[in-house]
Amino acid sequence: MEGLLIIAFDSTQQALRTEMLLEYKDIDMDIFPTPKEITAGCALSIQFPETELEEVQSIIVSEQVEIRGIFKPLSNGGYSSI
Repeated sequence: MEGLLIIAFDSTQQALRTEMLLEYKDIDMDIFPTPKEITAGCALSIQFPETELEEVQSIIVSEQVEIRGIFKPLSNGGYSSI
């Protein structure tokens, strides 16, 4: 099973913009409430397969998307920053 990563945002506008950009590139993702363990200014986060990390990072940089960070869920229920 492949792992999932989470993008957290400081604004809802950036979250929705990123959702649109990733959908345009046919990247499998889900938008969902930001986990309480991740401190962010926005209540929405995007979850995507770890195998798409390079493509997602490329989109974030080229489109100048403002994010709080990309996080990997840990087995203990926490999250580590990528």
